[in-house]
Amino acid sequence: MDNWNVLAAQTSSQAIGRDETVVKTRLTIEKLPDKVLLHIFSYLSHREICRLARICRRWRKIAYDTRLWKNVSLRPEVSGLHVGSLEMLLSLISVRFGPTLRYIELPIELITHTVLHELSAKCPNLTHMLLDFSTAMQLHDFSEMQAFPTKLRYMCICLSEVIFMEGFMRKIYNFINGLEVLHLVGTYEKCEEEEEEIYEVINVHKLKSATPNLRVINLYGINFIDDSHIDAFSSNCIQLECLAVNFCNKVTGSTLKTLVQRSKRLTCLLMNGTSLKSEFVMQVEWDKCALQELDITATDLTSECLVDMLTRIPNLKFLSAGQINGFNDTVLKQWMEQGNTRSLNSLDLDSSDNITDEGMLKFLQRHGHQLSACCLSGMPHITDQLWMSILPMLGNCKIIVMGTAEKLGVNIHVDQLMDTIASNCGNLERLELRWDPDNLRFSDKSQKAIDILRVKCLKLRCMVLSDGRYYETVKANFERADRITVVRTTTCCRVSPYHLLRNYNDLIFN
Repeated sequence: MDNWNVLAAQTSSQAIGRDETVVKTRLTIEKLPDKVLLHIFSYLSHREICRLARICRRWRKIAYDTRLWKNVSLRPEVSGLHVGSLEMLLSLISVRFGPTLRYIELPIELITHTVLHELSAKCPNLTHMLLDFSTAMQLHDFSEMQAFPTKLRYMCICLSEVIFMEGFMRKIYNFINGLEVLHLVGTYEKCEEEEEEIYEVINVHKLKSATPNLRVINLYGINFIDDSHIDAFSSNCIQLECLAVNFCNKVTGSTLKTLVQRSKRLTCLLMNGTSLKSEFVMQVEWDKCALQELDITATDLTSECLVDMLTRIPNLKFLSAGQINGFNDTVLKQWMEQGNTRSLNSLDLDSSDNITDEGMLKFLQRHGHQLSACCLSGMPHITDQLWMSILPMLGNCKIIVMGTAEKLGVNIHVDQLMDTIASNCGNLERLELRWDPDNLRFSDKSQKAIDILRVKCLKLRCMVLSDGRYYETVKANFERADRITVVRTTTCCRVSPYHLLRNYNDLIFN
């Protein structure tokens, strides 16, 4: 019996020794060096970094490393952190941000002369700034403001409907002449149906004199912007490459001719949702311009005007011309025969109901191979059958948008469609299917079709579907393969060919 006890004790001690060896050799996150933890933290949001700072002193020190605070948003309702007081922000600027700060977003309550003075003094490398006045009912007093960041290359100002900005703007005019990218964001998305009095809350004519080096100007959804403001910018900004006036419905195009004559470097013109008039557009000397990217979506241009413009632009690469009743087979045919379509690499004809299947097929047979983006959504007559004929011609496409949200009288056999996409579009990066979930027909073999798409389209980073059973099936399939962020719903995400714009990164705001 004693021998058995001795043997049991020896066995137990050996087991304990093995466990201790395992414990000693087991790696934990505490064993990682600071530079590795810093790299891991860099993938987290600032909210998550602040939570981790509470774990221990070491993590707190890493979390407060200024290298993690290069890009800061202080707008909690949009994306960033909430700062409770001006004193706290002033402390953060000097201790946390410092010389490494490159980008900052400030809400109206934090835009004061003391904050701007501190940013100017403590953050000499600040180059990007967003100032959000959109919810303002009253501005702070800027009469004592004597300093402002001087190295800004990018500035975005979110305007209020009722607050006049001149008291603030005249204090910064002397500091912003190095700006290259300017965003003025209006209240288009907040406006109501009722007609209200419109105020010109910022003096564009004075602003243009203070910013002669602008390359990119984005005037988004501003209800008082008209053709005179476009003329003002073109008269002073000789470096202008990209002008966007999307959803500025007072723009009619009366100064487009002057704009094209003055802005020899203008390659991108975005006029989605404007009130362009055909007679003004036809006066422009399109054949002498350097334009390569054009968005005229949701305008009332006639077929005659479209033919005149498209056949004269010599090197058009990007065209977005959806929701235009005048865009039909005749326009497509004459553009092919008389214009230069060899450079085209992006085509968006959303909701162009007057284009027939046959007209679209002929155009894509000739030019489909050169397209990087093809968006033919919102057209009930373009179903899965036509798409399966088109897809073999779109082998180089990175962006494809198909389908319509309205219910159809026919079913969409999505399994065959997925097979065709996987077989022909290996370079695909973004895909959207807008068909109503009730119109999608799929079988028990859907998993196989989705597997093939996922395996063959390895560059696919975004796939947008209408919320329903098929969306849940596809999402679960990608999640099992650890591609969690790829599949999304049309409720919160849309695919756009704008990713292909040369100045896309400069055009991003908010």
